[in-house]
Amino acid sequence: MKNVFVPFMCVVVVSVSLSGCISVGPDYEQPETPVPDAWNEAVQNEFKSGDPDLQTWWTVLGDDTLNGLISRASTNNLDLKTAAARIEEAAALRGVSASQYFPEIAGVGGATAFRTTKDQTASGSNRTDELYQAGLTMAWELDLWGRVRRSVESADASLQATVENYRDIMVVLYADIAAKYINVRTLQERIALAENNLKLQRGTLKYTRDRFDAGLVPALDVAQAELNTARTESSIPTLKQQLIEAINRLSVLVGEMPYALMQTLEEVKPVPRASGEFMVGLPAELLRQRPDIRRSERELAAQNARIGATKAELYPTLTLPGSLTLESYTSGNVFSSGNTAYAFGPQVRLNIFNGKRIRSQINAEEAATKAALHAYEQTVLLALEEVEDTMSAYANELDRIKSLTSAAASAQKSVDLVAELYKSGLTDFQNVLNMEQAQLIQQDALATSKGLVSAYLVGVYKALGGGWKPESGE
Repeated sequence: MKNVFVPFMCVVVVSVSLSGCISVGPDYEQPETPVPDAWNEAVQNEFKSGDPDLQTWWTVLGDDTLNGLISRASTNNLDLKTAAARIEEAAALRGVSASQYFPEIAGVGGATAFRTTKDQTASGSNRTDELYQAGLTMAWELDLWGRVRRSVESADASLQATVENYRDIMVVLYADIAAKYINVRTLQERIALAENNLKLQRGTLKYTRDRFDAGLVPALDVAQAELNTARTESSIPTLKQQLIEAINRLSVLVGEMPYALMQTLEEVKPVPRASGEFMVGLPAELLRQRPDIRRSERELAAQNARIGATKAELYPTLTLPGSLTLESYTSGNVFSSGNTAYAFGPQVRLNIFNGKRIRSQINAEEAATKAALHAYEQTVLLALEEVEDTMSAYANELDRIKSLTSAAASAQKSVDLVAELYKSGLTDFQNVLNMEQAQLIQQDALATSKGLVSAYLVGVYKALGGGWKPESGE
């Protein structure tokens, strides 16, 4: 055994030394993606360059109810829990890849009873024997060409990608909750405005009927007033249904049953709106802040490592198998030193012909890496586009809300004036109808615009990747 063991150990030492210095395939380099130096100047009046506080951006809206909803979602949302489980799965799969660094050792044992026929024995009679075995078997593939190292490298990047996916879900979730909450408050205000206008129109209808009964106005005025009232009345159930759906969606987002937030949101509150200057970082900071960009980059790194893992199959595989067994035909002597059997020795395997399977797989991995690179570049472009669009939408909606505020004030003043003129007989009823309809339209548009301003600001923070903070060095 000594004559076999010494050269065997020499092979092991040399092989392990070689396995630590060679990794076939391309080494990964993070791509350099060009981004603009600054955002579009058209929105610089609303957003200033600086270091924004993105981790808890929703607090700028100053709404405690919203803060509480996001806090509940951070622990209860099922999408977040699913993403957290995916991280655990990826970590376990990384352990599976890393386990290939080590030999596989298994214990074996058994007891076998067997009988030979008369023709198989020299005595010409049946023979019954019992065989007892106990031992160890080992198989160890030495990572000469870095196949295992590339596999672990890919698994590491995949694990990091799942972490970024969790963060991306968190960013989207917090923004969706804020947007839905703003929508709830906007719908409540629109319903209140519609009901106030309906009350006004019902008063006008009653006044018109009284005048018709007195013979002062034709039946056409009454019919038009009834039409106007019914039209406004019919719009309210639609708004109420939208409100129910928004609350149900918000309830599910925080990880609770639909209708769970009905009492919480029953009290009508104004649409949350932030004020003051808002800071945005430079476009280049998106590469560090946006989880979807970070995830795409890690997916590219994982795919790049798979090229090397596949290329390693072109080279010889060195495996160190072995076994150590104790065998005896009597149970009492199975552990006797004289019953020891062993087998050790390196085995080399080289793929000589496989119909270009390995070469084709390498080509496939290289093509997949190109696709992953382009997907990363596209993710960056889409992120830049999203930031530009949402900042522009926010700035333009602020301009629009100024005009709508003036229009709503003018509409209310016109309703008051035309009502007096109609009572005095100085204008016909059509002008009254037109002004009442215009007031409802302008007030509803103003309430919707208030919600849009806050929703677009939420969109800006979402586009910037707000909701978490990278650690130093990330």
